[in-house]
Amino acid sequence: MCGIVGYIGSQEAFPILIKGLHRLEYRGYDSAGVALLNDKGELNVFKTKGKVANLEKFCESKDISGTIGIAHTRWATHGEPSDVNAHPHYSQSKNIALIHNGIIENYLTLKEFLKNEGFSFKTETDTEVLVQLIEYMKGKYSCELYDAVQHALSQVEGAYAIGVIERGRPDVLIAARKGSPLVIGIGENEFFLGSDASPIIEYTKKVVYVEDEEVAKLTRDKDLEIRNLSDVVVKHDVQELKFSLSEIEKGGYPHFMLKEIFEQPKALKMCMNGRVNEQLKEIKLSGIIDNMERFRSAKRILISACGTSWHAGLIGKYLFEYYCKIPVEIEVASEFRYRNPVIFSDDILIAISQSGETADTLAAIELAKASGAFTYGICNVVGSSIARATHSGTYTHAGPEIGVASTKAFTTQVAVLIMMSATIGRQLGTVDNQQYLQLVEGLETIDEKIEEILQQASKIEGISKIFTYARNFIYLGRGYNYPVALEGALKLKEISYIHAEGYPAAEMKHGPIALIDEEMPIVVIAPKFGIYDKILSNVQEVKSRKGRIIAIVTKGDTQIKELADYVIEIPESIDSLSPLLTVVPLQLLSYYVAIAKGRDVDQPRNLAKSVTVE
Repeated sequence: MCGIVGYIGSQEAFPILIKGLHRLEYRGYDSAGVALLNDKGELNVFKTKGKVANLEKFCESKDISGTIGIAHTRWATHGEPSDVNAHPHYSQSKNIALIHNGIIENYLTLKEFLKNEGFSFKTETDTEVLVQLIEYMKGKYSCELYDAVQHALSQVEGAYAIGVIERGRPDVLIAARKGSPLVIGIGENEFFLGSDASPIIEYTKKVVYVEDEEVAKLTRDKDLEIRNLSDVVVKHDVQELKFSLSEIEKGGYPHFMLKEIFEQPKALKMCMNGRVNEQLKEIKLSGIIDNMERFRSAKRILISACGTSWHAGLIGKYLFEYYCKIPVEIEVASEFRYRNPVIFSDDILIAISQSGETADTLAAIELAKASGAFTYGICNVVGSSIARATHSGTYTHAGPEIGVASTKAFTTQVAVLIMMSATIGRQLGTVDNQQYLQLVEGLETIDEKIEEILQQASKIEGISKIFTYARNFIYLGRGYNYPVALEGALKLKEISYIHAEGYPAAEMKHGPIALIDEEMPIVVIAPKFGIYDKILSNVQEVKSRKGRIIAIVTKGDTQIKELADYVIEIPESIDSLSPLLTVVPLQLLSYYVAIAKGRDVDQPRNLAKSVTVE
């Protein structure tokens, strides 16, 4: 979950590395560091606790010259955030510097071995073990750095993406990956390295995605060389990035999160482009059509995801069972992978992840594939690990999402699940013509309806300021909007640090009702659908206990409006499309509560965007 940047070429490396760290800071921001080789071949490492701005200030009086370097922004796993535990890490001789994203699972065994070989350690990190192991291999085999990295990684268990440079060798940068993302940008006689493409896009659109157990050699004025751990040359395909620099900048918004909330109408249009045909009144997903026989013969669909993506998957369960009549089981990926699940060869596993790099979700995919199941990925990042690991899938095309709290990722994932259920249901004959047309026509206008909700941002901001005092929130929803209640509560927790829980509204009387008093804010998601009367009863139960109600209702509602303290209206929609609307005011509510409390909404404490470790 850390950010990796590297550069080798003719430009000064430090400005490129720092700019890259800022763009990757969403991946981790408890410490940062940089290693540079100057023209004399001297290796300088500078690092400090805190955000990248702290590192910039720290380096103001340092020798930051050099046209080759590596840099890192950290989300701590082994060892608390501190200057000493920050990356890059030196080897014992200080001849080698290394940056690392991932977890070395057998680091304690390796550390004990290295101690017996005379190595000492200054940090608590698994990363220092790896750089010491590389130095050990270099001495043992009297080999070049590239070979030493290969030897060391052959002894490593776990996940890694690394960048390595060596004192006296300003002509070469080594990179490798297994389980953690790594991309190489190819410029004019220069190379760039990144955990993702955001630090690279400003300089080149030509990239190579490093695969598992591959080691890349980036040599000044030479072609890129990639070999695997068995020292076999690997053919690498140069791909072109499809997004622009403007997509990863704030564009006048105070925060990425707010920008991404307001980008949702456009993101949904991009997600549906070429898939929802307004003229023919049809929905087509090639990933489904091309593999329809697998879906036709499926006895069960399994959905595996984490966090916000899991909430989208819960909505997918409702969709597939209603429109496709296929039973669905959904489970958090971290539980799925460890409980020895029963998976049949005619099952389908749908894996959902914004980044396409979520470690637990990737493990669930491999588990399903080992049992002969068909795997289908839903992710945002083109060329990501999940996109490559699954048999087929659908990209959400939401565009880069930088804010740690997902917003447009959720709505585009739900949109993909809606399109999938419509396509499968149409092929299976389980969706009648009227239902199908409702989905097509509803998706055609969903962006306009979200725009209408966004126009209420100032009203929602006003409501949010009232509730900055709160220490707890309860979110209630039913049917398709129960997962939205979970998602709304998660957003508030993530960025405001207020404790919040989402519940099925009918479950309130089975315990949570004991919490309700005149200080407790209750967010009720109550669009006017089939079980509206049940939700109305739940609202009355809350009101009778003096709870303060914020209600999300369909425009024109009068019954709940009379009972609620505050009301946010959404346009009319059919039940199955309503999560695309009801979630938007909850995103804005969370954002404005957090802003009123002075929180850093783009980089909330203890979190990182892409969870590439367990």
